[in-house]
Amino acid sequence: MASKPGRIKKIDLGDTAWVVLLSRCIDSIDSEDFPECLVAALKSITDFDYSVSFGYHQKEQPICLHHTFSSDERVIFVDDYLKGPCLLDPFSQACGRGVDSGLYRLRDIAPDRFLQSEYYRSYYVRTGLAEEVCYIFYLPNDVAVALSLMRSDTSPRFSAREFKLLESVVPIVSSLAQRHWRDVPNWFENGLSGPESTDSRSIIENTVTAIFGPRITPRETQVVAQVLEGHSSESISRRLGISAGTVRIHRRNIYAKLGISSQQELFSIFFQKVRTVRA
Repeated sequence: MASKPGRIKKIDLGDTAWVVLLSRCIDSIDSEDFPECLVAALKSITDFDYSVSFGYHQKEQPICLHHTFSSDERVIFVDDYLKGPCLLDPFSQACGRGVDSGLYRLRDIAPDRFLQSEYYRSYYVRTGLAEEVCYIFYLPNDVAVALSLMRSDTSPRFSAREFKLLESVVPIVSSLAQRHWRDVPNWFENGLSGPESTDSRSIIENTVTAIFGPRITPRETQVVAQVLEGHSSESISRRLGISAGTVRIHRRNIYAKLGISSQQELFSIFFQKVRTVRA
């Protein structure tokens, strides 16, 4: 009988069953069976409801490498995600910042007001997830891969012990996946381009600039980007080295220039423009 979500599987990471699962992963490298073999190996450690892997490269459209969703679930988790929400995904943002390879909980890397952000309220709640943890590792040419393990809201969150067990196999997951997906950089339009761009702005900042242009200043562009990501005025002040009062003044000025009165309207304009471009 399969273990219920939230119950650690009775498998010793050094026993024969685990070695067999790893051997299947190794044998399936370069075949379409590899992602399923890897997911099966991870599920032998602890249960989860869904898994999805995305490749990210600088400012290009992410690529879905594998998922375990039904056709209906895919619409929300993959199709709708790629139409714009991927820009504000904390894991996508972490890949863009070049965080160290490893396993991360969403709540540990998300902005301080993530649960109050319009991204969360307008998109993420539709996923019905209770928790998401993610392996992040890197391929050549600045390509990042995020492999997420998800639990629905009918399942408990990953316990500290479960997270520690999943974290203990980071080197194995990274090594196997890096070998299997080593050609992913070639799948991006500019995957084999020259030196990395010297543009230090984030993807969100560049997108905000493209949408709002000269109507807002470069500093206001930074503020808009971080508001959209889910940062509070206090968090933005720390990140930009200005006072929280100054951040609030910037926000009032931004709303006045754009003819809006709320973060919800800002989010709506942003994604309407993004979806139009990506359509």
